[in-house]
Amino acid sequence: MEDCYACAREGEFERLPAYQRIAVDEHWRVVHAVDCALPGWLVLLPRRHLESMAELTDAEAASLGVWQVRLARALEAVTGCRKAYVAQFGEAAGFAHLHFHVVPRAAELPEGSRGPRVFGMLRAGERAVPVERMDALAGELAAALRG
Repeated sequence: MEDCYACAREGEFERLPAYQRIAVDEHWRVVHAVDCALPGWLVLLPRRHLESMAELTDAEAASLGVWQVRLARALEAVTGCRKAYVAQFGEAAGFAHLHFHVVPRAAELPEGSRGPRVFGMLRAGERAVPVERMDALAGELAAALRG
C-alpha cells in the first residue's frame, strides 16, 4: 500500500532506525510514535496491511493481548509510569493501517493531558521527542522486553 505509512516502513525494515523496530515477531512490530511530545509512546503494528481488528487472523489476535501487556510492563519498568493507556482508532490520513497506541501515563502527566486528551501530544512539531531520545528508549525497552 503506497499511501500507508506503516507498510512503507515495513518494506524498508532492515534500514529502519532503532525506534522503528523496538521489537518484532512474525505478526507484530513495535515502534515509538513519531512527531510526539511524550517519550515512550509506543505503537503496536501488524506486519501486514489490514484496517480493522476483524481482519486479524486467530494467531494475530491470540498474541495481541500478550503484546499489549508486555509493552505496558516494559513501559512501567523503563519510564516509571503509573499505567499505560491502550487505544486504537486509525483515522488519520495515511494511518488507516490497524495500530494500537500503548501510551505511558506518568504520575506527573498534567490533568489536561490525561485520558483521551493525551492525543493532544501528537503532531508535536518542535516539542517532539528527538530521534536520539527515541532510539535510546528503544534500546531500553527492547532490553526490558527480552527480560
